[in-house]
Amino acid sequence: MPADPIPLRAALAEEIGSASPTLEPGWRDAVAAVPRELFLGSIVFRMTGAGWEPVHRAQVGEDEWLRMVYSDRTWVTQVDEIDAADATGPVSGSPTSSATLPSLVLRTAQVAGLRPGQKVLEVGTGTGYSTAVLCQRLGADNIVSIEYDPGLAASAATHLSNAGYTPTLAVGDGLQGCKEYADYDAIVATCSVRSIPPSWFWQLNDGGSITTTISGWMLASGMIRLELDDEGTAHGRFTDDTITYMLARPHERPPAPVFLRQDGTTRSTHLDPGLVELWAGRFVAQLAAPSAELMNSGSGIILRDTATGSQAWTEGDGRTWTVHQHGPLRLWDQVEEALQAWQDAGAPNLTEFGMTATPYEQTIWIGSPAGPSWRLPI
Repeated sequence: MPADPIPLRAALAEEIGSASPTLEPGWRDAVAAVPRELFLGSIVFRMTGAGWEPVHRAQVGEDEWLRMVYSDRTWVTQVDEIDAADATGPVSGSPTSSATLPSLVLRTAQVAGLRPGQKVLEVGTGTGYSTAVLCQRLGADNIVSIEYDPGLAASAATHLSNAGYTPTLAVGDGLQGCKEYADYDAIVATCSVRSIPPSWFWQLNDGGSITTTISGWMLASGMIRLELDDEGTAHGRFTDDTITYMLARPHERPPAPVFLRQDGTTRSTHLDPGLVELWAGRFVAQLAAPSAELMNSGSGIILRDTATGSQAWTEGDGRTWTVHQHGPLRLWDQVEEALQAWQDAGAPNLTEFGMTATPYEQTIWIGSPAGPSWRLPI
């Protein structure tokens, strides 16, 4: 007899609730109610040694498929804009859409402090699963969801209809918000952004909130809920989560040429470059060099600035380190100064970081707005 999805759904909800004691029961109940199997189609990607390999429902069998569906994990459904259903074999590249792990969907909703009766804009419909969870908890009449990819939007609309949910759906660039249905009590992004898009501020009700993950081209991120004050400035502090969403497509890194090391100038560095491998350390490095991407060289790190071609790379023996810098930007100088400020502040985790933001200027700081701070690219 095929596996029954209902007890699997209930078990997943119980697993998430047990791991998150502060989770409101209503969100756990939403996971127990939403049929996730209706949002995954019949093919997903799984990472293997050959790349992103399509996994077919018919090949693994119904029991295994449902166990996959009701595991608390992300299932990638698109890689570099290639849908899993269109893949004839393993593909390489970066995921561009997925069915996010349910615990992250609920964690984001919990951080957002969403309540029944609030009008919510979800940026990034994806498969529609997170949209369904919001509908189940808050009511479909309160949910507007916008998706950048027309194909994904059409699939999500079908999934939601089949599951019995009727939110307001739109197709377009979610970084522009969704003006035709504004204003919103809360905006929740299921994608990461390099900075808060100005349109999101302008489409919020007084006292509204924005919940998103701030990320960048070093792929370190911090989840934050920002609340709008009477003067139109948003304030908030980051959570301690070390999980993230994919970057919004317009905020993604531009294609880069093959990396070739350039010696440039050389000096010793008194800070261990390995600090950049720590989550908060990498977040700080990203703030200091927002247009740089990070690579690992095996014996050190490599920074490459996508705007100017500047680069920095380090080498060392575990006790001393040397940095080579080339180009108009001294990338390691920028990163080293920021890391030193972070260490002088006690090397705190992201809960000690906060953000002050307007449509025109956005700053992340440590401790308080008077502490060490960095401006985001807008």
